[in-house]
Amino acid sequence: SRSRQIGTIADAKPALAAKAAAEAARAQGAWDALGGDKRADVLSKAADLFEREAALLIGLCVREAGKTIANGLSDVREAIDFLRYYAGLARADFAGPKLLPGPTGERNELSMHGRGVFTCISPWNFPVAIFTGQIAGALAAGNAVVAKPAEQTPLTAFAATRLLHDAGVPGDVLHLMPGGGPQIGGALIRDGAVAGVAFTGGTDTARVINRMLAEREGPIPPFIAETGGLNAMIADSTALPEQLVKDAITSAFDSAGQRCSALRVLFLQDDIAPKVLTLLAGAMAELKIGDPMKLDTDIGPVIDGEALAMLDAHAKRMAREGTLIAEAPLSDETKDGFFFAPKAFEIDAISRLEREVFGPILHVVRYQAGALDRVCEAINATGYGLTLGVHTRIQETADFIRARARVGNLYVNRNQIGAVVGVQPFGGEGLSGTGPKAGGPHYLHRFAVERTACTNTTAAGGNASLLSLGESAGA
Repeated sequence: SRSRQIGTIADAKPALAAKAAAEAARAQGAWDALGGDKRADVLSKAADLFEREAALLIGLCVREAGKTIANGLSDVREAIDFLRYYAGLARADFAGPKLLPGPTGERNELSMHGRGVFTCISPWNFPVAIFTGQIAGALAAGNAVVAKPAEQTPLTAFAATRLLHDAGVPGDVLHLMPGGGPQIGGALIRDGAVAGVAFTGGTDTARVINRMLAEREGPIPPFIAETGGLNAMIADSTALPEQLVKDAITSAFDSAGQRCSALRVLFLQDDIAPKVLTLLAGAMAELKIGDPMKLDTDIGPVIDGEALAMLDAHAKRMAREGTLIAEAPLSDETKDGFFFAPKAFEIDAISRLEREVFGPILHVVRYQAGALDRVCEAINATGYGLTLGVHTRIQETADFIRARARVGNLYVNRNQIGAVVGVQPFGGEGLSGTGPKAGGPHYLHRFAVERTACTNTTAAGGNASLLSLGESAGA
């Protein structure tokens, strides 16, 4: 419902954000000095608390972000996975100095430490998982954090932050700063006490943050960005139509298409296009769009009125420039809320899309047999590189695409959403992000500094000639 109130939030002011960054900077050294094992214990306890309070967190995902119950459950599970996985990396890489090889008589050690204060700016589409994952990565590496959640989902962020504090993260090490992006995010990005920024969101916003960081004096801060994708799926004539349609529907419309990884453009080999499009239209007719609190709902609302207006405008443009394949039905219960009927359009080329369209609109492009190289070139030419799906029964075809695709996550004969922490590390390249991948073995290292210590172990200390004289006199 548009009018139902589920809570009240007080936005922070820039002066309070500056105070939080200063407090976090003072507290970071002690948190870093705890070491990876003790920080991992705190994160593991947080994971236990998230499991205990899963119903609360899921309910907030549904009420505040409009996620279905199943999507809310997946969101919370992913957050728990992040906490446990990064705790494991903290124990493995941040527990203490690692001995390096060197010559006899010399001891060389490498240790990992937090950089200082990280500002973590998270989106509304995964209000528990991404919010928690960014913070957990920064904390595990020994940093203090000032977290700026999405304006649409501050209550979910508050609940997650409270659980992290209850688990043992000190209040001066982790601060929550709800509010507008330009006001609070902008103040934190410019603040000299902030040593780095982790961001998940749109490519345009990432560019703004990057410019702001470049204009700062002092040390050059790291920027860890996971941004959007104009994600494609390629299906050749050997693809199984029923499985292809099932995976395309899930990839394009699950979470109302509000995933960075969601399918936006389906490339269909012309030989199977008529059958697949008939099946696609039939499957879309069975989708239930409605109240996300109901278990039989497939797709809930989009996030807000601004998103709905953007999708309506894009659909009108596609109706002029392409051909409508199918549109899912809306029920009476969608009249009160930000509901958008999932749509599929056939268009002539992926180049017709200038940027990512964040919502449940699928675009279909046909291609001829023998044109697979040009399809790969067209996808790469968009500049995005997040996810790519492939449906084929020919291994050589999958290998051909894999060798040419510049994407972070490639999925063969399955859907292309729902990357699992530690199993499918997630993140793109090009316009889709900076890396390193979230939920992967290299993520924590970007939050850290490396320090090498070299000791000459043959030095006895003192003046060797005086020691010799003393021994002679005593004799």
